[in-house]
Amino acid sequence: MKLVLDTNAYSDYAEGVPETVDLMATHGEQIYLPSVVLGELHFGFMKGKRQAFNEKKLRQFIDILNVDVINVNTDVARKYAAIYLSLEKKGTKIPINDVWIAASSMEVGGTLLTRDKHFDVVDQIETITLGTASDEPKAG
Repeated sequence: MKLVLDTNAYSDYAEGVPETVDLMATHGEQIYLPSVVLGELHFGFMKGKRQAFNEKKLRQFIDILNVDVINVNTDVARKYAAIYLSLEKKGTKIPINDVWIAASSMEVGGTLLTRDKHFDVVDQIETITLGTASDEPKAG
C-alpha cells in the first residue's frame, strides 16, 4: 500500500508509537511525505528546543525508508481545487493545509495515514485514521 503520512502520523512514528510503527511496517510498501507536511514539521522543529536533532532524524527517516516527497505542482494544485470545491459544496471545512495534504495523497493514489478524523469528509482519498478500532481504509 502507498502510505501518505500526515504530520501527526510522522510524529507518532518518530516517537515510536507502536500502532503507527507496526502499521507502517506491515502496510507501507511505499511511504510518501507531502511537502506541506514537511513545512509543518519544520515549523514545529523551529519552535522547539531540539531543532537540529529533529531535522537530522527526519532526514534519516527519508533516506533510510526511501520516502518520496510529494511536491506541490500544477497537478496537485488542480486536485486541491477539486477537493476544496467539493468540500465547499457540502458546506464542510477542514484546515487549509489539510486540503493540500489530501490533494497530495490523491496525486499519488495513496492512503493517508492520520489521526485527524476530519479527513473522512474528503471523498477523493482513502484514509486510515489512527486510534480507531479498524485499520481498514475508508472507501473514497
